Amino acid sequence: MKNEKGFTLIEMLIVLMIISTLLLITIPHISTNNSVVQNKGCEAFIKLVETQAHTYEMDKGEFPESINVLMSDGYLESETCPNGDELIMEANGLVKRKSEE
Repeated sequence: MKNEKGFTLIEMLIVLMIISTLLLITIPHISTNNSVVQNKGCEAFIKLVETQAHTYEMDKGEFPESINVLMSDGYLESETCPNGDELIMEANGLVKRKSEE
């Protein structure tokens, strides 16, 4: 009697072909959505900075002059969005991207 355990070469090639096809289909979709993900991340970071500005205002009685003040006082760890966009804080604690000026 033959011991027929394992996969044949043809079966392995078919599995590799199916996996390769799935990768070819999914990789272009991931790269096209990358900019959308980065923009959503920046929008979330802007909301975080605005929240930290209000927290600073509650603690100190006034809004911070800039994002650098929030960083130096330990309210933030970064002054830019995850995608590298620089942010500007207005006098009322609202934050926007520098490119939106």
